[in-house]
Amino acid sequence: MNRFYMAIRKVTIAPIMAAFMLTVVMLFAPEVFQSTFTFILSLIFLVLLPILAYPMQKYIPAYKNKGREGQRSLAMIFAVAGYILGIMAGLLLHAPKETMIIYLEYLLSGILVVIFNKCFHIKISGHACGIFAPIGLFIYFKLYFCAIIGCFIAVFVYIASLKTKRHTLGQLIGGSIVPFAVLFFVCLS
Repeated sequence: MNRFYMAIRKVTIAPIMAAFMLTVVMLFAPEVFQSTFTFILSLIFLVLLPILAYPMQKYIPAYKNKGREGQRSLAMIFAVAGYILGIMAGLLLHAPKETMIIYLEYLLSGILVVIFNKCFHIKISGHACGIFAPIGLFIYFKLYFCAIIGCFIAVFVYIASLKTKRHTLGQLIGGSIVPFAVLFFVCLS
């Protein structure tokens, strides 16, 4: 049974959920992206770069022998680098406001997770954050049915995270609140 819960966690990592969100938005609200090129860049910056951290761990000496903790740290570095590059590309290409909101949602949420975990030593779930960022964006883009599907996925992630003892309920809730707070802040700006 533990394998089942671990499988749920693996298929719902933030980059995979970002790929799901970006694809759904491209299909049902293509105006969010300036062009197919902008969409592909979003996939590169929000999906490909963050996922590269996992296979690259064994080639980076500082993280090679650090196990799961090293993997998590490296994943955050690759993710934030991807988000920053996405914002830079968006600015250079004059991407639509909505595309920039997606990048800002991911960048600011990632920064907040790092700040809480590393600076304040308050562990919040980056995994939950990676699930709820797409849900918040679905709501923002008025893709309510997709947001409901995301909520069902979130229930399974919560259960899997608790069963595998990867996170406490408080850590999951903390990670779930961050993307909504960021989206609210970004939309007010």
